[in-house]
Amino acid sequence: MPLTPKENYLMMLRGEIPEYMPSYFEPAFEMITEEMLAPVFAPDGPVKTVYGVEYVGSKDVSNGALPAPGKFILKDIREWRDVIKNPDTSGRDWEGYYKKQTDRFDRANKAVTCHGGDYFLTLVSFMGFTEALIAMYEEPEEVYALFDYISEFYCEVMRQQVRWAKPEVYTIMDDDSAKLAPFFSLDMYRRLIKPFHKKHADIALENGILLDRHDCGRSEQFIDDWLEIGIRSWNPAQTTNDLKTIKKKYTGRLALNGCWDNTGPLGSPHVEDDVLKDALAEYVDTFAPGGGFVFSARIDGPPDDPLVSHKMEIIKSFFYDYARDYYKTH
Repeated sequence: MPLTPKENYLMMLRGEIPEYMPSYFEPAFEMITEEMLAPVFAPDGPVKTVYGVEYVGSKDVSNGALPAPGKFILKDIREWRDVIKNPDTSGRDWEGYYKKQTDRFDRANKAVTCHGGDYFLTLVSFMGFTEALIAMYEEPEEVYALFDYISEFYCEVMRQQVRWAKPEVYTIMDDDSAKLAPFFSLDMYRRLIKPFHKKHADIALENGILLDRHDCGRSEQFIDDWLEIGIRSWNPAQTTNDLKTIKKKYTGRLALNGCWDNTGPLGSPHVEDDVLKDALAEYVDTFAPGGGFVFSARIDGPPDDPLVSHKMEIIKSFFYDYARDYYKTH
């Protein structure tokens, strides 16, 4: 019998050659949502977190949730003890909350995933981007103390997810980089953030859960540290990183979910058909060998736009005609 998308995806995460190439055309996982963590999307207006931070969405960023501009709750990192309070979860029905989600999941065919561990982004949500970076530079002891405090809550949420949702994959989500450079040095990451990412990684590994890492931008300088704490895959592995070298160096140890520049010419609905087809062939032939690759090519734009639909149909046809069974034909 052919492997289910779940079995195939987990095989890839373990560093094995999958039976067929994973892709979003054949979803391999279901994602747990958690209202006590920062929202991922905010399509219906402002969302306030358990810490009192307001998030808003915008159609310009696909309704991705961002802290509301100018509404930051922490002005001085040295005053965090007076402002930031972990929520009391003693009366929460954790089992019921997750059961409402997992009862709808197709666990036979799809892995269950959950996420958390966004310490840098949490600090940004409290203070704003500039003030957060200044605090990390000028008051690292206070930043560490704040992270240590909120880690009590974040790790408690993760333990409850592990207990009741029983995920197979956990994603540490923390954007540490801009398009062309990291927001802070590797040394600062190791001193202030990595210890808390490791807390989440340790909980996952103790429970046999595979680790994924979400990190946008040029974040390749963190890879060895990710591997050290047990990370098995990276999304979205954007093209401002030296992905060809990364692929050669880390094949079998780090799966790459991405590697397609959907913000550049190849992600535009105006790309010529022949150019798109040639680029897709190069894309797969570069990153598929040795496994550890999730086909992620796509076109940016409204899905009901005829031009977008046409280009996406080219991508879909290419995937099924050439890419999906790559490991059987190459």
